Amino acid sequence: MRSEPIPLGKALASFDALWSPRIVTRVNNYDVRIAKVEGEHIWHVHDDTDEFFLVLDGELHISLREPDGERTVLLPQGAVFTVPRGTEHKPYAPSGAAILMFEPTGTPTVGDRHDEIPEHVDSTTGHTLGT
Repeated sequence: MRSEPIPLGKALASFDALWSPRIVTRVNNYDVRIAKVEGEHIWHVHDDTDEFFLVLDGELHISLREPDGERTVLLPQGAVFTVPRGTEHKPYAPSGAAILMFEPTGTPTVGDRHDEIPEHVDSTTGHTLGT
C-alpha cells in the first residue's frame, strides 16, 4: 500500500478499461476501487455484502430488483448510494462515468450470482493501480 496521497484524477487517467476496477488503496479488509464505466454492466447479486458507489464524474444509473418491483436510482456526480446485500442490481452509464466503490477485498464486481461476464471485463476483483 502506498504511503503517499493518491490523486484520483491521475489514477483514472492511467487506464482505459471499462468495468474493470483498479484498487487505489485498502482500508482494513476493504478495497477502495475506482472504475471507468460506460454502457450497461450485468445483473448481479452480492449475497454477503453491501456495495457502495460514489460517482466521481458523469452519471450512474443503478437498476434494482426489489420485493416491490424494479426501480432505477440515478446518481449524479458527487452522489453516493449503497446497494443492500442480496439485492439484484445492474449499474449502467449511458454517457460514461467514473466511480469509486468500497467493497471487502476479493469481492467480485459481478457478484456471487450473475449473468455471463462480458469479454471487455478483464478483472472482477480489481487490478492493483498501475497494473
